[in-house]
Amino acid sequence: MTWILYVPDKSDNCCSTHLIDGDGEFNAGGIDNFMKEVKLAECGLSYAVAAIMGPQSSGKSTLLNHLFGTNFREMDAFRGRSQTTKGIWLAHCVGIEPCTLVMDLEGTDGRERGEDDTAFEKQSALFALAVSDIVLINMWCHDIGREQAANKPLLKTVFQVMMRLFSPRKTTLIFVIRDKTRTPLENLEPVLREDIQKVFLMQLLNICLMYFITVGLISSCSSFCDPPAKIWDAVPKPEAHRETPLSEFFNVEVVALSSFEEKEEQFREQVASLRQRFFHSIAPGGLAGDRRGVVPASGFSFSAQQIWKVIKENKDLDLPAHKVMVATVRCEEIANEKFSSFIENEEWHELEQTVQYQSVPGFGRKLTSILNVCLSEYDAEATYFDEGVRTSKRKQLEDKLLQLVQPAYQFMLGHIRSGTLDKFKEAFDTALKEGKGFASAARDCTEYSILQFDEASAGADIDQANWDSSKVREKLRRDIDAHITAVRGANLSELTSLYETKLNEALADPVEALFDGASNDTWPAIKKLLRRETETAVTGFSNELLGFEMDEATKNKMLSNLENHARGIVEAKAKEEAGRVLIRMKDRFSTLFSHDAESMPRIWTGKEDIRAITKTARSASVKLLSIMAAIRLDDEADNIESTLSLALVDPKASASSNKSISADPLASSTWDKVPSSKTLLTPVQCKSLWRQFKTETEYTVGQAIAAQEASRRNNNWLPPPWAILALLILGFNEFMTLLRNPLYLGVIFIAFLLFKALWVQLDVADAFRNGALPGILALSTKLVPTVMNILKKLADEGQTSGGSAAPQNNPPPPPKTLQSGLSSSASSEVISSENKNEYSSPSTHQKLQ
Repeated sequence: MTWILYVPDKSDNCCSTHLIDGDGEFNAGGIDNFMKEVKLAECGLSYAVAAIMGPQSSGKSTLLNHLFGTNFREMDAFRGRSQTTKGIWLAHCVGIEPCTLVMDLEGTDGRERGEDDTAFEKQSALFALAVSDIVLINMWCHDIGREQAANKPLLKTVFQVMMRLFSPRKTTLIFVIRDKTRTPLENLEPVLREDIQKVFLMQLLNICLMYFITVGLISSCSSFCDPPAKIWDAVPKPEAHRETPLSEFFNVEVVALSSFEEKEEQFREQVASLRQRFFHSIAPGGLAGDRRGVVPASGFSFSAQQIWKVIKENKDLDLPAHKVMVATVRCEEIANEKFSSFIENEEWHELEQTVQYQSVPGFGRKLTSILNVCLSEYDAEATYFDEGVRTSKRKQLEDKLLQLVQPAYQFMLGHIRSGTLDKFKEAFDTALKEGKGFASAARDCTEYSILQFDEASAGADIDQANWDSSKVREKLRRDIDAHITAVRGANLSELTSLYETKLNEALADPVEALFDGASNDTWPAIKKLLRRETETAVTGFSNELLGFEMDEATKNKMLSNLENHARGIVEAKAKEEAGRVLIRMKDRFSTLFSHDAESMPRIWTGKEDIRAITKTARSASVKLLSIMAAIRLDDEADNIESTLSLALVDPKASASSNKSISADPLASSTWDKVPSSKTLLTPVQCKSLWRQFKTETEYTVGQAIAAQEASRRNNNWLPPPWAILALLILGFNEFMTLLRNPLYLGVIFIAFLLFKALWVQLDVADAFRNGALPGILALSTKLVPTVMNILKKLADEGQTSGGSAAPQNNPPPPPKTLQSGLSSSASSEVISSENKNEYSSPSTHQKLQ
């Protein structure tokens, strides 16, 4: 087989960095830049790390540059043999898939560090073994088989480090034998493997013995001087390592290379052949096929730094614990990055801002998608880290995200609750307006609204959380129940007010009218009216309450309240009318006293029996007072009317019938057989009202009597008979003279007419009503204006009659003055009757009062 030699070109992307300097300082910034340059974080687990160690000036850098195409500094042989590589260098291999990193370690057994300064050698070997998948051990061919050659201390260091790690991860050890001699490789390899096995057994035995001494299984280490095989067979070993072979810890391979200086062409071909083995090295069976302990590429920098820190502090290294530590830190960093990214996510920010003010359609689906993206990104970056740590940190990230988005979820539930409540109110009002029963509408709308809330809240749920919306659901139900209770109370109150208003309209005015025309049938009529209207209202109200589906006790209580309200209206109206009983008594007295049986105004002509009329009017007033004295809505008899009639209208009869009783029947605060709750006017109050009534009506009676006397005087205007006889005897001559001269009769007639006109115009009778002197003074002021007015009218009528050219078919009517004079008798009677009625009219009585 012919191998193609790889020669690195200047254009190849070969990147390197000084990972750890000669003083043991880790170059954190350099490795971060290196990872960005080679885009290592994108590789995940698809990368391998190789390292080389061996004696100083053994050609390690030269081998790496030819094997991996790196640009490590090589020793210039013409300047002498000295230390070339200080510390540890890291480079990116060119042209090898997958991504391969190679570390060039400082050579061991160097003159520059001296014989005693071997700490850095052990530290670098431990670091290379902990970090690398493949370790190249560079050694000279002629050192194989020598006990104190440079290879033996190095192998002891490597195995000692391996036992301290005690890792189940397999590391591939490739022993590169440089400057191969004529001795065939088949003969060199068994010797090398035997040395490796001895060194490994010795180191493993030391670890086991120290463990057994610690736990007390053995007391000394005296058997250390025995041969390795016998020692291993004789010492009790832990069950876990009783039959443990070397292959459980290492894959050991041996490769021989010709001399680079003497056989360069063969060297290059052998290196090219070895290079091919690094392609797809992470595949199963490859050089780096065991991936159990590999750190994801994004955590390589942190892992390497922490491993070096532990090594520098001389602490025991447990690789699985370190792996967990690396995974913990790195996964936490990834989680924090994703959490920060989620907070800065524009879609989430917009969703969070919007849901604070309004409901967001598809809230749960949108938020679930955003959270899935964030968690998926975390899973993609943390997929290669320890599963337990990765899962734990993912759970923490998920909890933080859910804690962050939960207020938005609560806002959304609040919007759903308020929206559902508003829809319930609207649907409930619509159902009530359509005439549906209250209880049925409330039940159906509640069930539908709760179902709507459950569907909407399910749409707001997110897949990552198992949040419970039952508390918000219960709050919604409480709000719905509160609204139903409020509407129920408002509707019942409105319905009650409606029927109470109907009762007010049906009872108030009719009851007032019945009280106005108080009679023996007043209270029976009121009871009949109350019973009829109450039954009508209770029937309608009961039918209205059927839709509320309330219990019988509550329904009966409301119906009873309505009946009590109706009775209260009548009682309140009765109390109101009782407060105005005096006015009604005076009105009734005035009506009966001033009007006859045909309701015509009385004219006091002197023939009326004022005493009898007064007694009749007062009896009617007492009748009114007795009706208003108590509430008689129950079928209970009382003697209020008879008591008042005897005590007020006919006190003499009362005194004669109650001679044995010296007490006044009205000198009491209660009526016989009438409870105080039904008493409107007590006997004492009735007596006081009657006293006031009599006082205020006496003036009306006096005015009637005065009017009657004045009427009598007006009707007796003729002189006494003796005066008439004297006039006839003494005026006989004058009478005969008038008969002989008819002209005198015309003059006298005209003078009579003028006198009669003045009498009517001046209203002489009315002027002298208040006395002679006031009458004379009143006539003196009106005489001249009245005469002038009459003359003016006569002159105007004369001119009108003289200026008329057209013949008159009918004679002109006489002047108003003459007409009034001609009808003097009729006018006198009208005026007299008007004057008489002026004192007898109720309005005049009220004015005088």
